[in-house]
Amino acid sequence: MSKKLFVVLGVMVVISMLLGACGTSATPTAAPAATTVPATAAAAATAVPTMAASAAPKILVGIVTDTGGIDDKSFNSSAWLGVQQSETDLGVDGKYLESHQQSDYAKNIQEFLNEDAGLIVTVGYLMGVDTANAAKANPNTKFAIVDYSYPDCAAGQKEGTDCGSSTSLPNVVGIIYQTDQAAFLGGYLAAGMTKTGVVGEFGGLQIPTVTIYMKGFQAGVEYYNQKHNTNVKLLGWDDVAQKGTFVNNFTSTDDGNKTAQSLQQEGADIIMPVAGSVGLGSAAYCEQSKSCLIIGVDQDWYVSAPEYQDIELVSVLKEINVSVEAVVKSVLGSTYQGGTANNTLANGGVGLSPYHNFDSQVPASLKSEIDQAKADLISGAITVNGVLGEK
Repeated sequence: MSKKLFVVLGVMVVISMLLGACGTSATPTAAPAATTVPATAAAAATAVPTMAASAAPKILVGIVTDTGGIDDKSFNSSAWLGVQQSETDLGVDGKYLESHQQSDYAKNIQEFLNEDAGLIVTVGYLMGVDTANAAKANPNTKFAIVDYSYPDCAAGQKEGTDCGSSTSLPNVVGIIYQTDQAAFLGGYLAAGMTKTGVVGEFGGLQIPTVTIYMKGFQAGVEYYNQKHNTNVKLLGWDDVAQKGTFVNNFTSTDDGNKTAQSLQQEGADIIMPVAGSVGLGSAAYCEQSKSCLIIGVDQDWYVSAPEYQDIELVSVLKEINVSVEAVVKSVLGSTYQGGTANNTLANGGVGLSPYHNFDSQVPASLKSEIDQAKADLISGAITVNGVLGEK
């Protein structure tokens, strides 16, 4: 064999060995890949049909805010909290659309209709007509509206323009609150805690969901005066005359600051603003001036506005978040039905928050009287109208 042939044969042997080595190492490398990837894919392919068969698809719960915005520390943020709780507890998808002006209401509702929302929640009295119009045009879509119920049409009103519906709507749950009962307790507390003998309140707009608070607060002050033969003065609302102090919006903290200052300068050392985020301006004034205390509304302001804990005497609660989640549960449980959900002291839908930082300052005797007033309101032994001398 020539030397040249020997070299060629040697090279061919080396190449053959290398190819053989590559083939041997490729098999164990490919085996895990062949075992792992197809196994995972097969498991996923098996799991998807199983999940699809056993789990209902998520529904979208859409909330349309009033002009106060999602962070108003009041009824909008409380309603959104109910949706967030539903996301956590019930596995729904939640989304909100903010209304910056009243013309946004119908547009935002329509956007959720376009997204095929399983439940559309509208927030506030001012959305009554737009919600009813959308519900009647889309009878297979479920709605809930906070602070409103149907029928709402009075004599001479045009349905669809002046009012929402002359009948109850089967696809709308109207969520309403007897906040006059809870505000009654707040008024009684204020009358018992004032040092100047003057307390005050004001509203955002003169609409029923605002004035019901103011009426209850007035009744609580008057009931305290009747029980104690005192003469605590109330500024900001007269239920008989239906006149009071209103800033005509739910957004301007400057208006809240100025109104609280005005009431304080007239002697009020405890103030209840029923005006959404406007009230935060009032809290800022009381915090800065150290001349007044605030009674929050809707949510517990001790939690929702912790920067003002030092001047927050108590909050008049409207459990909107609980109410909204209850409607979501009914949709998921196929028990949903339109009508009115009325929240009262008796069923826990309204009430007073804890006294928090002021717990040690509220006399035990006053706490006891407030507990008794609550029991009497629940039993009907006393009523807001009765205390005010109204029918």
